[in-house]
Amino acid sequence: MAKAKLYSQDGQEKGEVTLNKEIFEAKINDDLMHQAVVMIQANRRRPIAHTKIRGEVSTTTAKPFKQKGTGRARQGSTKNVHHRGGCVVFGPRNDRNFSKNMPKKQKRSALFSALSTKAKSGDILALEKYDKEPKTKLMAELIAKLPIEKTLLIVTPAADKTVYRAASNLPRTETIEARNLNVEKVLKYKNIMFLQDAFKALEDVFLGSAKVETIEEEPKE
Repeated sequence: MAKAKLYSQDGQEKGEVTLNKEIFEAKINDDLMHQAVVMIQANRRRPIAHTKIRGEVSTTTAKPFKQKGTGRARQGSTKNVHHRGGCVVFGPRNDRNFSKNMPKKQKRSALFSALSTKAKSGDILALEKYDKEPKTKLMAELIAKLPIEKTLLIVTPAADKTVYRAASNLPRTETIEARNLNVEKVLKYKNIMFLQDAFKALEDVFLGSAKVETIEEEPKE
């Protein structure tokens, strides 16, 4: 049974919380996690480099020189690739589509696989609540008391301005809502700290539909 240590907002250990077996004890699939990360990064790409093809180059439409009598090879346009100021062949285009997609079940399985990896290595911890003043100093003092190494991802059940403001200026720390959690974020950070209510929010988002499907219908009279 996967468990995570529970801490108070003063940094004191309060016990343990039992993690959902379906989310934090899923089968670990490295290939699926890699596929999901590639998809997320590909969908974020916004091509900037852009070269012009022949139809986009703006030059004169006149022949560079007359057809005969010069001893040179005939030329009909200066838009050709071998002319200075002409078009570019096979150059980068900003209208290229890099987007990828995955079935919804695969995305969910990849996320569960990543969370299971973190749970297995003991990198997940829980925080009872955080209702202190939204000050960076107070959040930094809390993190210093917790067994956190290098980087930290804080997962909140919903939009939480207090936590966001307190952690936004901390280096190597990010805050995210449970509904926006994805494989890339989970694997990017060494430690993941869930506010205690965020576990329930995570189950509602990613297991809600599955639970509805398993409800048995009452027999008709």
